[in-house]
Amino acid sequence: MESVRAVLIDIDGVLTVSWRPLPGAVEALREIRGAGLAVALVTNTTSRTRASIAATLEDAGFPVAAEDILTAPAVTAAHLAEHWPGARCVLLNSGDIREDLGEVTLLDPAETDAVADVVVVGGAGPEFDYAALDGAFRHLQRGARLVAMHRNLYWRTEDGLRLDSGAFLIGLEQAARMEAEVTGKPSPAFFGAALAHLGAGPDEAVMVGDDIESDVLAAQDAGITGVLVKTGKYLPETHRAARGTPDHVIDSFADLPALLGLAR
Repeated sequence: MESVRAVLIDIDGVLTVSWRPLPGAVEALREIRGAGLAVALVTNTTSRTRASIAATLEDAGFPVAAEDILTAPAVTAAHLAEHWPGARCVLLNSGDIREDLGEVTLLDPAETDAVADVVVVGGAGPEFDYAALDGAFRHLQRGARLVAMHRNLYWRTEDGLRLDSGAFLIGLEQAARMEAEVTGKPSPAFFGAALAHLGAGPDEAVMVGDDIESDVLAAQDAGITGVLVKTGKYLPETHRAARGTPDHVIDSFADLPALLGLAR
């Protein structure tokens, strides 16, 4: 770990649960910052903009700013601009993220006669009802491409695990007989964007997450050291059934400074 100079950190389930700081997380991040390590908060959260996330974390005491945060919506906007410039998109998402989508052209989902080039699937919520999913399916049948911000099946809240859009995405893929282009974690491009943002190579970075597949093993596939925390959505059975082994496993983010060899 002596070569580490950049730390990629998931937010939900690692630093917070339902946006409330986990024990010791604020102090641990301050210690990492104080040691001079570069930090990027990398999240598949699709319910808030970068500015909103930063404000909430700052209010909780975390030393972060909007420029420290890389979200799946922001990466999705860059992906669409590069691969589908000018595309007319239908967005299926819970929460207002238009600010982070920049110049992406969004159609009104209620306009069922509109012709969409891309169906973009974000995070699940009440908006994922039959009418919305069936509308997305009809666009796909008419030739629209399918882009997903992530494949997460669930996330952790104060009330327990809640179903996420990955479960619905599987149904859309099967019904439309196509595979979604995934822009957030575990996409290699997402980790590449984070490393480029920090100016670090894979061998100089660690990724800390509570999702063994999307956070940790996906980062390891990209050459980044993976650290799994036993908080958030972590489940022992998921850990045991995973396709690989994390480089490191710690009880919580509060234990990361010690793992990095930072003096207390």
